[in-house]
Amino acid sequence: MAPTRILLTGASGFVAGHLVPRLRTDFPAAEFILCGEAHVKLDITETSSVQALVRETRPDVCIHLAAISAIAEARGNPARAWQVNVLGTLALAEAIRADAPGCTLVFASSAEIYGRSFTAGTKLDETAAAAPMNTYAATKAAADLALGAMAADGLRVIRLRPFNHTGTGQTAGFVVPAFAAQVAAIASGRQEPVLKVGNLDAFRDFLDVRDVCAAYSACVARADVIAPGTILNIASGTPRRIGDVLTDLLAIAGVEAEIVLDPARLRPSDIPLAAGNAAAARAMLGWAPSISWETTLSDILADWRARIA
Repeated sequence: MAPTRILLTGASGFVAGHLVPRLRTDFPAAEFILCGEAHVKLDITETSSVQALVRETRPDVCIHLAAISAIAEARGNPARAWQVNVLGTLALAEAIRADAPGCTLVFASSAEIYGRSFTAGTKLDETAAAAPMNTYAATKAAADLALGAMAADGLRVIRLRPFNHTGTGQTAGFVVPAFAAQVAAIASGRQEPVLKVGNLDAFRDFLDVRDVCAAYSACVARADVIAPGTILNIASGTPRRIGDVLTDLLAIAGVEAEIVLDPARLRPSDIPLAAGNAAAARAMLGWAPSISWETTLSDILADWRARIA
C-alpha cells in the first residue's frame, strides 16, 4: 500500500538530495515531512522535540538518515557521535512506537559495522557478525542492534546496511569526491599536478547513491509486507581497488599527475577488502544496481568541475 505521509530525517544531507526527488516521483500522492537544516528544524538528540514531531505528524513511513556519517568526524567527537547516532535514533524509534505504531522505520545503518568480519576475505551477507573498528561503525552497530531488539517489542523497522556509496553533492571528506576534487582542480589549472592520497591498495564495494536511493524507495513501497527487524545489505558485490578508481578518474579527465601519499589521509585501522552479498535485497525488494560505474565517476567529476568553475 502506498504511503500517505513520509517523514525523512537528515533531509539536507548528501543522500537525501538524491532520495527526496526519487520518493516524490515514486510516491506523488504522499505528504513529505522533511527534517534538516534547510527544512523543518529538528535536533534528533532532543527527545521531547522528537516526540512532539512524531505525535503531530504521525507518519506511516519514516526514513532515518540523520547521523554523524563521516568516520573522521565521529573519531574527532565521539561523544557527539554516540549522542546523535545512538541516542537520537532510539528517541525516534521510541516516539514512533508510542505515537505512530503503524509507522515503518527505515533505518540507514552501514556496512561499516561488519568491520573485522571483512578479514574473512569474502562477500559478507547479513549473517556476518558486527565487529566495528571505528567510532562511527560502533555507533551504527549499537543503534542497529538496539532497533533489532525493539522489533521484538513491536517496532516496525527495516535495517538497511549500504556499502560505500558516492555521487554528486558528496563532500570531499569521502574518497571518491576527494579524488575528483583534486583531479578537477588539476584539470582547470588551479592545482599543481600533484595528487595527495591515502591507502590505494584497499578494495571497496562502491555503489552510486542513486542506486541506494532506489533501495530505500523499494523499502517504502513494501513497508507493509517486510517483516519487522529485517536486515538488508545494499551492495554491488563488485570490489574495486581504490587506486583503480583514481586511475579511472584521471583517464576520464585526461589528466596526468604525480601521486603522493599523505599520512593524514590514512585510517588508524583499515581492512584490505570490504564487499557485500546483496542477494536478500535482490529477492525481497527486486533491487539491483543499474547505474554503470563509469557513469558514476563521470557525473562526480562533472560535479566537481562545475563547483570549481
